[in-house]
Amino acid sequence: MEEIRKCIKEAGKIFSNVAGVLDYDGSVIACTDEKREGIEDPSVRAVFMSDEKMSITSGRTYMKLAIGDKTNYVCFIDGTDAVSRTYLELLVNWIYAALKERNTDAERESFLKKVILENELPGDIPLKAREFKIPYAATRVAFIVKVDQSESLDCIEIMQSMFPDNKVDHVFAMDEETIVLLSEIGRDEADKISSTAKIIQDNLNSESMTKIRIGIGMYADTLKDTAKSYREAALALTVGSIFETESCVMRYDRLGLGRLIYQLPSTLCNMFLDEVFTKGAYESLDNETLLTIQKFFENNLNGSETSRQLFVHRNTLVYRLDKVQKITGLDLRNFDDAVLFKLASMVRRYLEKQEKGTYKPSAGKWWNN
Repeated sequence: MEEIRKCIKEAGKIFSNVAGVLDYDGSVIACTDEKREGIEDPSVRAVFMSDEKMSITSGRTYMKLAIGDKTNYVCFIDGTDAVSRTYLELLVNWIYAALKERNTDAERESFLKKVILENELPGDIPLKAREFKIPYAATRVAFIVKVDQSESLDCIEIMQSMFPDNKVDHVFAMDEETIVLLSEIGRDEADKISSTAKIIQDNLNSESMTKIRIGIGMYADTLKDTAKSYREAALALTVGSIFETESCVMRYDRLGLGRLIYQLPSTLCNMFLDEVFTKGAYESLDNETLLTIQKFFENNLNGSETSRQLFVHRNTLVYRLDKVQKITGLDLRNFDDAVLFKLASMVRRYLEKQEKGTYKPSAGKWWNN
């Protein structure tokens, strides 16, 4: 229906005669003169009953519009001369072409979904890719965009308008909260990955006013390999939601220690924590001390810069770090101890998220396949 309306709207810019589409009940569902929409035309019954494809009555020319196996619509145009009949035939063919393109787009989208979910036979992918005019051997990167369910329709339309070339960029919705972009990006265009994510973030934030999260996979050299890139993007979102809660963009190649910790079983993580922190040691650190540790790590163990950002005297910082050492036995000014503390605190966060049930732990190391 939306394609029909678009065609009629475009026809209104070209045709001098009023034209439109009627449904089986004779109601005008789309018209170049919007004032006529909703008005009933009693002549349409005779048109549907006629064996002729084109009919002329009451100063109008009518032509049946068959969609699939049924004729549920009739196109009309004011006028009965040869020019009017030509315009009407052009309009019907225009609508048919638009509907065919829509069906092709839907089939292409279904095919791509099967590819990234690995529900398509590997041997069939190159053949079907050629059928849908999708280059098989092209380097692509998978982007997963998580949006609010209430804003999903607006977001998919915005993204489709941002990436209109469906031979290079493929945008489609996996569900009500997940939009996928398979973008053709060469290995020598590394900067384009970050710039693409920023463009998506800026446009969706400004136009839909919704908070989004973006997961980015690694390069895929063929269409078949986009399934792996998609899994990597999904993992980036999962791991990022645990360890990078303030970040909107999560890249698989920048997950760092978080990706390593996510692969560890919870029993091993608990054993590691028991070895690093004595019981109740970490819990004894107050918020002020934890903030100091966070800033100290952010500034690469630079005491002067940390003191400046916290607006405290360097001696105060030294006192707080001594306090951490006394409680935990780890001197954060020592690189090895700092790494151990950082790793243990991340493991602790991972276990907390798991216990709260805010995500489902992976059942296997599928990202290495």
